Amino acid sequence: MIHVDAAIVGAGQAGPALAVALAQRGEKVALIEAQHLGGTCVNNGCTPTKTLRKSARVAYLAGRAAEFGVNVGEVRIDFAAAMSRMQDRVDTARAGLESWIAGTPGITLLREWGAFAGGREGAFDLKAGDKAVRAKRVYLNTGTRPFVPPIPGLDGVPHLTNESLLKLRVLPRHLVVIGGSYIGLEMGQIFRRLGSQVTVVETAPRITAREDEDLTTSIAAFLGKEGIRIIAGKPVTKVERARDGVAVTVGEERIEGSHVLVATGRLPNTEKLNLKAVGVETDARGFVPTNGRLETNVPGIWALGDINKRGAFTHTSFHDHEIVLANHDGGNRSADKRTMCYAMFTDPPFARVGMSETEARASGKRVLMATFDMKNVSRAKEESETAGLVKLLVDADTDRFLGFAMAGIAADEIVHVFTNFMAAGGTATVMKEALPAHPTVAEFLPTILGKLKPLA
Repeated sequence: MIHVDAAIVGAGQAGPALAVALAQRGEKVALIEAQHLGGTCVNNGCTPTKTLRKSARVAYLAGRAAEFGVNVGEVRIDFAAAMSRMQDRVDTARAGLESWIAGTPGITLLREWGAFAGGREGAFDLKAGDKAVRAKRVYLNTGTRPFVPPIPGLDGVPHLTNESLLKLRVLPRHLVVIGGSYIGLEMGQIFRRLGSQVTVVETAPRITAREDEDLTTSIAAFLGKEGIRIIAGKPVTKVERARDGVAVTVGEERIEGSHVLVATGRLPNTEKLNLKAVGVETDARGFVPTNGRLETNVPGIWALGDINKRGAFTHTSFHDHEIVLANHDGGNRSADKRTMCYAMFTDPPFARVGMSETEARASGKRVLMATFDMKNVSRAKEESETAGLVKLLVDADTDRFLGFAMAGIAADEIVHVFTNFMAAGGTATVMKEALPAHPTVAEFLPTILGKLKPLA
């Protein structure tokens, strides 16, 4: 029996950082992970996809070089080399985590699936392979995995997820993507720029269906301009083998491709945890509800990261560990108080913090809104990156920001202006009167604020 102060099951973005922080405070920690350290982000999410995105962007810019007075000749893409560069980055990041954990006294790393074996408050028993662990506290950080929907024929056809897609070393001739949200659109654009024909299929009426329609239209426009075909609002009724790949039936149309990527959501990795042994409650899909302190219904057990359904992002998972650690040190932080922000790393990217226009209209507040086309932003014109749209939402009574959304150059960075402003309680007037640097994309924010009008 291994006796520890804290057992952390899952080494995603919250787990390793929490393990090190607790160990540095003198606690004994068991970190239980059956696969690779770093979770989805390091192994088949942020790290590899953003590395591959850069290769795709270089290929895209090389193809446009003549627009900028640069002659490069024929652009030839070495897909295998791009994928090798991506894998090297993953291996380096993972090795860094391994070294960090191994070099921290007080942490016992167990390379096994972890599960509860029983216990009560103050003494939880877990199994990690053939090893038994008893912990005073348990933190769950087991993440999610791809959801594969029950489409007729799909289970009998070789299909890709965001994980297996990254193992390819031969470029797909025609990649059919089922799912028009963040993963599907990011990977669709990357593979289009690397040379694949790409078709994106979304059963909802439009892609990025959780976002406002004008922003969705803007995103669809710049993707379409690159030759990505988007089919929305039609059901996928069948997937089957074709002559040299697969065929996807969408409505009445049969689309033949070499590969099919399924990007239709995520499922929580909680089914192997044996949560019933200690009475931890889950919802119908297996996610673990928590309060703002990220405590489950069982005292002494916390749920961090994607499985608590408080934002399926690397940054929310890491933020979760900061909340738990602050409270462990006597603080009173709450996930209920944070304003959600996120980005979709298409090129140009999309980012949002706070309410959408749809949510603002439903809030009952008096709302001011301004929109601005990126084609009117000087820096965007100078960079020949004029695709996109900016939207600002302000509470008319408090002058505070309700939301910001942007599809356009540097959106993934500019969103932090609003994330930080909103966290600090800054007003629209303060931002409007501030001095921006020229020439930048963000310098247009005061100009846009001057266009605020009440929602019709």
